[in-house]
Amino acid sequence: MKARILTRSAVAVAVAVALSAGYVAGHNNVPAPQVISPAAAAMMPAEAAAKTGIPDFSGLVETYGPAVVNISAKHVVKQTSSRRSQNQLPMDPDDPFYQFFKRFGGMPGFGGGDGGPGADRPSEGLGSGFIVSGDGYILTNAHVVDNANVVTVKLTDKREFRAKVIGADKQSDVAVLKIDAKNLPTVKIGDPNGSKVGQWVVAIGSPYGFDNTVTSGIISAKSRALPNENYTPFIQTDVPVNPGNSGGPLFNLQGEVIGINSMIYSQTGGFQGLAFAIPINEAIKVKDALIKTGHVDRGRLGVTVQGMNQTLANSFGMKSPQGALVSSVEPGGPAAKAGLQPGDVITALNGVPVADSTSLPSQVAGLSPGSSAKVTVWRDKSSNDLTVTIGALKDAKTASANAGDDGASAQDARLGVAVRPLTPEEKQNDSLSRGLLVQQSNGAAASAGIQAGDVILAVNGQPVNSVQQLKSMVSHAGDSIALLIQRDNAQIFVPVDLG
Repeated sequence: MKARILTRSAVAVAVAVALSAGYVAGHNNVPAPQVISPAAAAMMPAEAAAKTGIPDFSGLVETYGPAVVNISAKHVVKQTSSRRSQNQLPMDPDDPFYQFFKRFGGMPGFGGGDGGPGADRPSEGLGSGFIVSGDGYILTNAHVVDNANVVTVKLTDKREFRAKVIGADKQSDVAVLKIDAKNLPTVKIGDPNGSKVGQWVVAIGSPYGFDNTVTSGIISAKSRALPNENYTPFIQTDVPVNPGNSGGPLFNLQGEVIGINSMIYSQTGGFQGLAFAIPINEAIKVKDALIKTGHVDRGRLGVTVQGMNQTLANSFGMKSPQGALVSSVEPGGPAAKAGLQPGDVITALNGVPVADSTSLPSQVAGLSPGSSAKVTVWRDKSSNDLTVTIGALKDAKTASANAGDDGASAQDARLGVAVRPLTPEEKQNDSLSRGLLVQQSNGAAASAGIQAGDVILAVNGQPVNSVQQLKSMVSHAGDSIALLIQRDNAQIFVPVDLG
């Protein structure tokens, strides 16, 4: 089975295979073209919209299409070997696809020069962008212009400009460019919070270098969290976007930009029905910060959180699984100074509900370092408010565990674990002050994923200091408990169904 990957939609090399396959398939049993009179053609958009309910996007494209630009980012890359990797395109000059990509540009490895292995050769990547002010400010993706030596912007009227990269923020994948021009066409900025799942949206961009390509679809989901993308609540769509669409706008039917197309979920490198856009309100915040200071400041709480489920909610006395469960607190960090503890469930930040663990990082990141924030936590079956002085994300350190002990090795039949206290050497090596080492796991614990070598730090948020304390906690627990364990220098709550 092929691994599923999230692919930034800068121009990729899988297009060669895709185009060749499409060429062969498209030339077998081609039906005769349908002849349509000019009068009938003129009536088709309105009639189709009336009969099918599919909107006519032509007015939107005519009005705002000229504000969408093609971006060419040139790099100098070191050729370390004469042997092509599996990700490179055909390098045979007689190959028709080599000539095609050489003419259209945007494909890695098609620079000039005849230097042999080890020589510096330019490569070129293509992306999209859109003009947000008449004096030449342009928004695109940071990965489109990453490490570029020369960035060129081409407008729909064929004018080309050398662009200056004002700033790029990799964490949000937003970059700001500036070209020396006046009275440029601009897009209209909308509010993605007003959009709904199921509504029509339109993308304009340059997939594979084909300028101002228009595609449409619907919003599939909102506030989507993605792996390693902690600070952006993505808009998910089924709009066909492909390599080269990166940085292009996502419009609603009012002609307002509500997002920046950023990445796709694909097994092949091409579109497979899952596309993700950065909400424009998040991008505008980044733009303003980059223009003003050249960098983006983000808030930091200093906790590690995980998602809630019904078993964990039952363990903590909550009616439903909501909020972000704190699995570890950075010693000396903002949260620790405010009194947050492992086992707290963060349910709101400054009065705004925290829906789940994936939404908390973006909420915290939006706060200014040094500002005070009210954090609402669920602890000991009641809600509590704590005041936290927000830290700066750039000062973030790797969270370490701070967790007392004594007692002898013992077996707990109900939980299904054999445990013993940590030795002084184990405490020192793992930076722990307490905890019980799991020697064997079976029954309920094994079913929950507890394994030998795990260190049990707490039960339902209460620190475990001895074997006897663990036995007492388990015996007085209900049908489920939440164990805070440390495994491989990471802490996580594990729900255990005791039946």
